[in-house]
Amino acid sequence: MNINKPVALAAAICVMAAALPCRAAGGVEFNSNWSVKGKRVININTVVRVNQIEVSRDTNRGKDEAHLHTVEAVETFRKAVSDAIPEAKVTWALSWRALQDQRPNYVAVRKRVVEYHRQYGDEITFIPGAYFAPMYNSRAQTNRDIHDGLKLVSETVGGGYRPRSIVAGFLAADNLRFLAEEEGIHVAQGTIWSQYGIDNGDGDGSISYPYYPSREHACKPAQGKADFIDCVNLDGWTCDFLCARKFGFEGGGNSRTGVGPIETYGRLGLKNGMKETRAVVRSHFGDNFKRNGFGWIVVNWEICLVKLNRPEYTAALTQWLKGVREEFPDTIVPLMSEFGEAWRRENPNNDKLDYRFVQRGNCIHRIFSEPNLEIRWYMNRKFRLATLRDWTKNEPEMIIDFTRYDLPAKEPPDASVKKPTRNWSLVNRINQKGRRPQDAPIPLSALTEEERRLVEEYYQKPQ
Repeated sequence: MNINKPVALAAAICVMAAALPCRAAGGVEFNSNWSVKGKRVININTVVRVNQIEVSRDTNRGKDEAHLHTVEAVETFRKAVSDAIPEAKVTWALSWRALQDQRPNYVAVRKRVVEYHRQYGDEITFIPGAYFAPMYNSRAQTNRDIHDGLKLVSETVGGGYRPRSIVAGFLAADNLRFLAEEEGIHVAQGTIWSQYGIDNGDGDGSISYPYYPSREHACKPAQGKADFIDCVNLDGWTCDFLCARKFGFEGGGNSRTGVGPIETYGRLGLKNGMKETRAVVRSHFGDNFKRNGFGWIVVNWEICLVKLNRPEYTAALTQWLKGVREEFPDTIVPLMSEFGEAWRRENPNNDKLDYRFVQRGNCIHRIFSEPNLEIRWYMNRKFRLATLRDWTKNEPEMIIDFTRYDLPAKEPPDASVKKPTRNWSLVNRINQKGRRPQDAPIPLSALTEEERRLVEEYYQKPQ
């Protein structure tokens, strides 16, 4: 194919379109011998905290949420998962304060999740900063928090227990390196894909499926041995790709709409929220499963939501999981660490990364997930590229994101509580959020000759 011809490039982009458990320290039934290939996987992570944002060990933002963190809330959540898929496993991430708070409810919560660890094989781990550690702390401080936090987890569980993953929302590249090289943990929920203009931090620019991060930037896949970090970096919330291209609440919607309870049931109501969550799963477990050889859905639930929101929202978790298992009977719900370690066994580096997604608007969230639009994503070691078109009019595709990973990248300098750094995104050629003049959509023909050659390295042959 001659990629210098726009028609040829457009045609090329159009066609881009599956153990035995072993017992880990502390008694976890850890599945160490299964393949990601051919699997439909859901990961469920939780967050137990004291304050909404624990920006440092001694500084907090948001109200004390102790009244929302009760044994009853934890039991209600775990039952909602077990009632749908009895063998499902949950990862419980406790904050610095939640691991040490001596109020009776937190003492009881810690005891209960340890029981779940022994009963179900659930994992208990640490969450630094309640999602936004690099936005408020130096890299060195976050590393100290991770080291001491993991030690507290081990002491809480006892019996030589050691977590195999960490939940973090965002982590800087050096924190991911520290996890792998100093703590021996090789799986992290360390990126929130597409997040920009919402909550307390921005981090757009990464790949939405598993990858090894670069030492230059956590959102950048490692390009080779020189910048390789041996820690599988994972998203925390699977999103509707059409919603995710927007900036925060721009236009009255929510760019994080997908499988998260706040953005779906909270904003769309139970009926439409359930339709949205099922549509997002169907996208990953349907045609895109065939494109990628596996499908993956991940969601983080703050335990405070069990009591903060209507009871129906937690019940919807059961309904959602039951519905997914009925539609896709082979769906499994392992630990995030099990999924990450399985991917790591099959992928020693990023050389074979080639994720492809096609999604049309689902007609549920018309503000963002417009039913007449089709988005296509291509993600690999050297770049990610997204195109958008009105399929009802058979319009040509326009490039709305072209993030190059073959270019140098640099993270912001260390932040502090007094001088936080909100934006940790990786943005260069064209970004899907459209915040700069150069982010205006362009036709495929507008790529430079060098850019066309780069795309052709991956997509010159129909697949």
